[in-house]
Amino acid sequence: MATEALIERILAAGDGPSSSAIDALHELLDDATIEASAMPKSVAEAARLVGLSTHTLRYYEQEGLVRPARNTSGYRAYSALDLRRLVFLTRMRLSGMTMTDLKRYILLVEQGPDTIPERRRIMLDQQDRIKRQIRELGLALEITEYKIRVYDGHPED
Repeated sequence: MATEALIERILAAGDGPSSSAIDALHELLDDATIEASAMPKSVAEAARLVGLSTHTLRYYEQEGLVRPARNTSGYRAYSALDLRRLVFLTRMRLSGMTMTDLKRYILLVEQGPDTIPERRRIMLDQQDRIKRQIRELGLALEITEYKIRVYDGHPED
């Protein structure tokens, strides 16, 4: 499936990760599924597609997280691979991964397969942070739901 269609499926997922969205995400992260014939996207098109501002895309480029090619007019041309990296970056930032950790991870990716053990360690650490956030959010949700139940029994006018 085309990168753009996979991204649209992921972003269209409702309140929670459906099996369809998860399948699309897995396919999106599999470099073997990148279509060679996909037309590069402008910075505005790429920003719209991944749900970021053009400013953020330029910042990510400045920080070395993504390196889109330039077309004959000198404008950024985001390939399918660039778009897929942007999806990864947005998910990691959403989960609280620091820019320092992201830059370290991308640097390791660009150094090749010898860095896989260190990349795995970074992802394991991030997994631990995400699981803790989920537990903390679960408790916050429980407190919120409790308060709603309390207020349902004692409406204020």
